Amino acid sequence: MTPQARRALCAGLAAACMALPALAQAQAQSEAPYPSRNIEMIVAYGPGGGTDLVARLLARHLEKKLGGSVVVLNRPGAGGGIGFGELARAKPDGYTIGFINTPNVLTIPIERKSSFHWSQYDLLGNLVDDPGGFAIHNSNAITTLAGLAAYARANPGAVTVGTTGTGSDDHLAMLLFAKATGTQLTHVPYKGAGEVRAAATGQQITIGAINVGEVLAYQKGGTPIRLLGQMSAARSSLAPQVPTFKEQGIDIELASLRGLAAPKGLPEGVRKKLVDAVAAIAADPQFRQQAEAMYAPLRYLAPPAYAAELERTEAGFRKLWTEMPWQDGKP
Repeated sequence: MTPQARRALCAGLAAACMALPALAQAQAQSEAPYPSRNIEMIVAYGPGGGTDLVARLLARHLEKKLGGSVVVLNRPGAGGGIGFGELARAKPDGYTIGFINTPNVLTIPIERKSSFHWSQYDLLGNLVDDPGGFAIHNSNAITTLAGLAAYARANPGAVTVGTTGTGSDDHLAMLLFAKATGTQLTHVPYKGAGEVRAAATGQQITIGAINVGEVLAYQKGGTPIRLLGQMSAARSSLAPQVPTFKEQGIDIELASLRGLAAPKGLPEGVRKKLVDAVAAIAADPQFRQQAEAMYAPLRYLAPPAYAAELERTEAGFRKLWTEMPWQDGKP
């Protein structure tokens, strides 16, 4: 062997020896039981909203089920698009999970080019089905949807409606209400329900388009707002005193599903562990009692049923887009 060859061989052996600890560490991590480090849970809206509150409750229960820490990360903006995109792009190793919300996770890819689609996630199970609602400050003299419509007709554009963003259930409800009543409303988008609540509390907007469960939780905390109507098919057991939109002659039925998902391609063992944990938590009496205390209307859907619901709802929104595009500035 020539001196040059010997030097090359020695250099190669030295490099291999240096790489061994890193390889050993990587192998140890891959063989470590899941979870072996913190799990990050992405919420695509700001702190204080219904999704954020449920996420923090769920995180505590997941920690007990999985035996590891779960950290909630708020990624608000673009009607949820920032958080949904970050979740879709994350490494599918089970250490990044998050909430996806309808209709936003369905409507954003319909209205514009997006970095996500619901089929790009491993669905872990839906937890919440919260009907939409119109909330108004307690000091406002308007007490019914008919009264709101009459005021809006007499004052075109004067009624401002705060929502969680373009294409949200709140925004679609506003557009459908305007169409049904022949009124002109002004859209004011925010990054989350917490911001809408603050604007309604400060009377910076006329109407807060906020889901029923969120309104009830805010009322319990002392927020001076009340519901003019709820967008469920029948009166929710959480708010039996509040009439539906249909009861008041306005045929609008909209709600927000809030379910847990992960980037597509989870290892099967990790996926099963997460799916089983979500199912067990959804059935846990303590979790259900705590969720009820924060007025979160629970509706558990296992991944196959959740996927079917998303597919059906997406088809409905695609049809609606052809009839009534919901981007601001369009009818």
